[in-house]
Amino acid sequence: MTEHPNPLPGPDEPTRRAAVVVNPVAVDVVALRTALADQEARSGWAPSAWFETAADDDGRAAARAARESGAEVVLVAGGDGTLRVAAEELHGSGAAIALLPSGTGNLYARNLRVPIGDVVGAVRTAFTGSDRPVDIAFADLTDAAGAVGRHAFLVMAGIGLDAQMAANTNPRLKRRFGWVAYSDPILRSVFGNRQVEFRFRLDAGPERSMRAHTVIVGNCGTLTAGVLLLPEARPDDGVLDAVAFRPRGAVGWSKVGYGLTLNRFFHRTAFGRLLARFLPVSRTLGYTSARRLDLELDGPEQIQLDGDPFGEVVAVTLTVEHGGLTLRMP
Repeated sequence: MTEHPNPLPGPDEPTRRAAVVVNPVAVDVVALRTALADQEARSGWAPSAWFETAADDDGRAAARAARESGAEVVLVAGGDGTLRVAAEELHGSGAAIALLPSGTGNLYARNLRVPIGDVVGAVRTAFTGSDRPVDIAFADLTDAAGAVGRHAFLVMAGIGLDAQMAANTNPRLKRRFGWVAYSDPILRSVFGNRQVEFRFRLDAGPERSMRAHTVIVGNCGTLTAGVLLLPEARPDDGVLDAVAFRPRGAVGWSKVGYGLTLNRFFHRTAFGRLLARFLPVSRTLGYTSARRLDLELDGPEQIQLDGDPFGEVVAVTLTVEHGGLTLRMP
């Protein structure tokens, strides 16, 4: 982490202040500093604290330093991974988060319709926007040795194909080609059609068993290219939505593709919602929702949070803190 602290303001100096958590590889640093200086002058705020992420750190040290700086708002400049770590560190601090999405996927920003790479607009929002409470989700992950780790996520958590994509995709290809880089793990997983055996419980309900190819639990519903995966997911409704992929052979995978392709029509148009009432419910894509989801796996499986791999787990507890994070929005 590179830190550029500023002295505390004197009695006649401005007291309102922003902080910046920035991945310098993903952002035009010169443009960002220029926009910050302009807004500080316009708004009469003190100079912003500046914290850079480092190659040997996921951004946690920078986010923690931003929290300790006492800033009113923290501008997070980076991708979903940088934002996830910043949210984990900043939730409950009283500081709002402003988004400057500039990574590969930026799924959280896309779901909130925040412009990608708009440096001037993002900085303006940090200084003049309105605060909006949103949910933050947590995953308690148990590995094969029994160790439990707790991590936040904002977009989606996934087991099965989703996690294998995150774990097995070449990082350089991902940076260069985006979602095209996932084609190899997708094809290998589809043709192998490997299923995951697990037991699960929704909230305080009974334990049930299921076999699925992929399970995804999310706070947001839309993937890259506008694919609507979780139609009912909202970032501020206090509920986690989940989908299980249960295809059987090539026909089953065609049903998955059909379902995902038409999700937006069935859930975002009046005629589609009317038509959906008369169509049979597909077992290939099984949807549900809960405030707490407990999963116990028959064996170690890969898991991903917001696109980052978190290794193998044998049990997972997913919960949501309603309104636990504050975003500064336009």
